[in-house]
Amino acid sequence: MFNYKYLSKDHLEGFDNYKYMAIDTSPLSVYVMHPFWNKVVELVPRWVAPNLLTFLGFLLTVLDFVLLSYYDYSYTAASARNETIVELSQRPEVIPQTLWYFLAVFLFLAYTLDGIDGKQARRTQTSGPLGELFDHGLDSYSVFFIPACLYSIFGCMDYSVKPIRMYYIMWNILLNFYLSHWEKYNTGVLFLPWGYDFSMWASTMFFLWTGHAGTGWYKRHLAGGYTLADGFECLVYATGVFTNLPVALYNTYQSYKLRTGKMRSFTEALRPLWSLLSVFLVCSIWVHYSQRLPEYDPRMLFLLIGTLFSNLACRLIVSQMSNQRCDAVNWLLYPLVLCAAVGLITPQHELTAFYGVTVLAVLAHIHYGACVVQQMCAHFRINCFHIKKRDD
Repeated sequence: MFNYKYLSKDHLEGFDNYKYMAIDTSPLSVYVMHPFWNKVVELVPRWVAPNLLTFLGFLLTVLDFVLLSYYDYSYTAASARNETIVELSQRPEVIPQTLWYFLAVFLFLAYTLDGIDGKQARRTQTSGPLGELFDHGLDSYSVFFIPACLYSIFGCMDYSVKPIRMYYIMWNILLNFYLSHWEKYNTGVLFLPWGYDFSMWASTMFFLWTGHAGTGWYKRHLAGGYTLADGFECLVYATGVFTNLPVALYNTYQSYKLRTGKMRSFTEALRPLWSLLSVFLVCSIWVHYSQRLPEYDPRMLFLLIGTLFSNLACRLIVSQMSNQRCDAVNWLLYPLVLCAAVGLITPQHELTAFYGVTVLAVLAHIHYGACVVQQMCAHFRINCFHIKKRDD
């Protein structure tokens, strides 16, 4: 079942010659988090595989999403209220207050595990391409789960942003992640964005403050009638495309100018962007012309675009690590187009098509990830979650 060979011989030979290169200039990361992680990793037994730490961190992020799906599947809990209470800030909470503290702890633990897995690999002398691919591949999925959880703080009704706006906020965050790896595809160097560490700290603080003050605290206006949710939306865009994109373009330009990068042609350099653009356009056309989406089930819509994105990002990461040409079109685009057409032409079958393509995307992505990991384990003669005993 999981023996399908997604990686070609050229991919595997590319992984054999791969060397990790990254630059991290974030003050929070360099001066605060790395010293902290250096202490924490000493508490981890040496027999614990680095990939196990990575996977546990990812599962904690998924757990946050699952817990909020149970209490607030439709993103309306933050807007639920007792009609006899005038002040929204004093309405009864639907999501248990203590849950927000657990969400904060789980997220910070996930952040910490993601920070120490590479250190554990170097500490146990098990560093390799599989660890980086496994780490970044799961990160490409987590990048959707975290904002999908934060949306429950504001909800989709009063004093918040509508699901269609959250849909574009989500795509902005996903694009941010993709740009970093597109940049590495062309430069050969992963320039770690400052926004990652700050966003993880901010998200943790959001959860902690919500546990203390409740979701009602966010039901207020800023200057000019704009709400806190509007301010959050502007902040995401300001720290996303308007900061990360210029830096990525500048670093890529410098790699061509100094001839330190891959020196691909202009069309080849842009090639990884077409698969992302095509999926974004099809999803957006479907959402805008649909009679139900995204209001009917925004959580499932976010899962769909998050899964599609993660599959695109994983394939890009595989291409740049193995120094192979990236696919211009992802095969999941074809069932996506088909289901979008069915949903728009025959609205009575739209939900069936929508849930069908979501299930297909999730299963296909899990199959891709499991097969690639298994294939690389066989190639490098290692175990993903177990460290072989060394003779010395």
